[in-house]
Amino acid sequence: MSGSPQLKKRPDWLKVKLARTDAFEDTLNVIKGREIYTVCEEALCPNIGECWRNKTATFLIMGNVCTRRCGFCNIKVGTPQALDKSEPEKVAHVISELEIKYAVITSVTRDDLPDGGATHFARVIKHIRMFDKTIEVEILTPDFKCDENAMKIVADAKPDVFGHNLEIVKRLHHEIKRPPASYDASLSLLKRIKAIDATIVTKTGVMVGIGETREDILGLIEDVAAAKIDILTIGQYLTPTTSHYPIVKYVTPDEFEEYREYGEQIGIKKVISGPLVRSSYRAREVYSSLCHLD
Repeated sequence: MSGSPQLKKRPDWLKVKLARTDAFEDTLNVIKGREIYTVCEEALCPNIGECWRNKTATFLIMGNVCTRRCGFCNIKVGTPQALDKSEPEKVAHVISELEIKYAVITSVTRDDLPDGGATHFARVIKHIRMFDKTIEVEILTPDFKCDENAMKIVADAKPDVFGHNLEIVKRLHHEIKRPPASYDASLSLLKRIKAIDATIVTKTGVMVGIGETREDILGLIEDVAAAKIDILTIGQYLTPTTSHYPIVKYVTPDEFEEYREYGEQIGIKKVISGPLVRSSYRAREVYSSLCHLD
């Protein structure tokens, strides 16, 4: 594994206290009681306290075992179990029970499935809408090996936001995210979604502080703008364990603000950029603010 030695001390702007309020405990109990996974827990998200206090969560479907091994990710890697056909209904029940009005749905990568899990994503979206048509649904998908039929299956289910993360700047993509993931293919996927249905908001996210240069980040921002992607999130990479790819730099709040300003200046509708930002951070507020721009 390449990269600079792991930085030892986190700056103050990255220190977060987890407050276990009643709302947090209620959300935890409902999710655990229904045997539903959340990326909040699996990916060790630093914002879990804030989100769960507000009774929002990003649901992880298709199990918690991934078929790919990326150098930055804490999700388990191995051979996944068969899909739980009852999961779409169970997820919809939990969202209803928690009275969530904006649901974020993501998944592990399932290269073992013929369609990468696209049909399962579509079923989850449809079950949520069966409970309440007013619930807004954001999805964060794997690349489906860039199969256009798979993309269309999900797009035809009409998510409000279709997200797929670039994760890493182009220069480091091959080394850290690793094949078969492809930076260019991921950009192409998001362009294709707009071609299938121009009403769907598209979204992508990237982590910084993993060895990229300022020029690398500005280049990624320009690529996102050129692809007409509506929302870009930029956040600090935080290594899950010492066996994962190391943090090379703690990016300052001023640098994050520079990236936000640049992205919106060159045409990205919303850039959410900050040390603790993750792809689904304050997703409802971001989507709502975007709708007011139209």
